[in-house]
Amino acid sequence: MNNEGVVRSIEILLVEDSPGDVRLTREALKEAKMRNNLHVVGDGVEAMSFLRKKDKYANAPRPDLILLDLNLPKKDGREVLAEIKSDEDLKNIPVVVLTISKSEEDILRSYNLHANCYVTKPIDFDQFTTVVKAIENFWFTIVKLPMKR
Repeated sequence: MNNEGVVRSIEILLVEDSPGDVRLTREALKEAKMRNNLHVVGDGVEAMSFLRKKDKYANAPRPDLILLDLNLPKKDGREVLAEIKSDEDLKNIPVVVLTISKSEEDILRSYNLHANCYVTKPIDFDQFTTVVKAIENFWFTIVKLPMKR
């Protein structure tokens, strides 16, 4: 909600190269409590272009939340996370690492790169939907985020 009490759509950037996981995320967010606009990019280079409003993303909105897979083509999610969190204009955007990896090394490295949270993707559709809804509920109902710049 903005200062006038008008509900606005939540902007979510999904950085995911798996068409199946993109479809599952879309389905889960369709049932969401809050209006949202899901923007999808398939690799790390495209993610940074979107966030920096380059080329075809010149008019891209600033995301309220980034859902980031770690295993991406061109530039992996760890590199993207490091770039986001070291960029003065982007570092306050919450980044949820949403990946299949359960590796303790990936978990530790993600938090060392200042991920806001790390979630392992469930394989089951119902569990996946539950996880995506919980992420949305937590970040947009419970947490107080800074105003967009």
